[in-house]
Amino acid sequence: MVRKGQKLYEIEKSKYAAAYAQASANLKIAKANFEKAKNDAQRYSELGQKGMATKQKQEYTQTDLDNAESQVAAAEAELLRASTDLRHATIIAPFDGTIGISLVKKGAFVTGGQTKLNTVSSNDPMAVDFVISEKEISRYLELESRKAGKGDSTFTIILPDKTIYKYPGKILFLDRAVDRQTGTLKVRLSFPNPQRALRAGMSCNLRVMNTNASKLPVIPQKAVTEQMGEFFVYVVEKDTARQQKVKVGPTIGQNIVIYSGLNGEEDIVIEGVQKLREGTAVNTQGPQTQQAATKQ
Repeated sequence: MVRKGQKLYEIEKSKYAAAYAQASANLKIAKANFEKAKNDAQRYSELGQKGMATKQKQEYTQTDLDNAESQVAAAEAELLRASTDLRHATIIAPFDGTIGISLVKKGAFVTGGQTKLNTVSSNDPMAVDFVISEKEISRYLELESRKAGKGDSTFTIILPDKTIYKYPGKILFLDRAVDRQTGTLKVRLSFPNPQRALRAGMSCNLRVMNTNASKLPVIPQKAVTEQMGEFFVYVVEKDTARQQKVKVGPTIGQNIVIYSGLNGEEDIVIEGVQKLREGTAVNTQGPQTQQAATKQ
């Protein structure tokens, strides 16, 4: 466990300390030259008013003053850069969390932007990312706007050991854009993690509360075909296949929920679907086997 600001690593400072000392000395020199140029410019300006200095000399001293002022600004910028390098030689934890096993040993050579030293992960809360179909965005926007009370079960997760995580989650945000290649949108949830049961990189099964109060048919996903963005199944009537348009819901393993188009009593084709056409004759299985395959 590390705390924000805690020292984690230190890179050899001698080079950065020397650069800082050099930049500090250069700044002092630049400021001294600026003061000299300022006094010279003021003195020759007074002499010029009395007719004791030429106009050209006054212009030269003013130019020297402007140059000295620019040199001070450059020296300050160099000191700031050297100070930043020296400060970054001590690597601190950016936030509270857990640090992993070190990837380098003491004395190892490191290169900025290339050598990975370690990884710090935040612990509590823990984020869970998953993707949804673009067709479900409106549903998740509605879930996002809901006020989750204590004990809310809208979002729960099942851990790898098949136990249900006892703390519910809530939506942090929906990603800004839909992935054009997959038609999906990333959603990020937040779950409390006081006992550190959740670890970065874990996988889990996410359960989202079904807001539809009615019972819905669930059929094998392979029974569904897609045509021009619409979904169909083949219903068997008198040993003949008839194409039936359906509205699909989320997938559950190898199955898919049907929102509309089926009432749960039909016999549907689940094998050889790609070979079928409207009106094709089909061979059906026995009633008990067929029911077990379709009425889940």
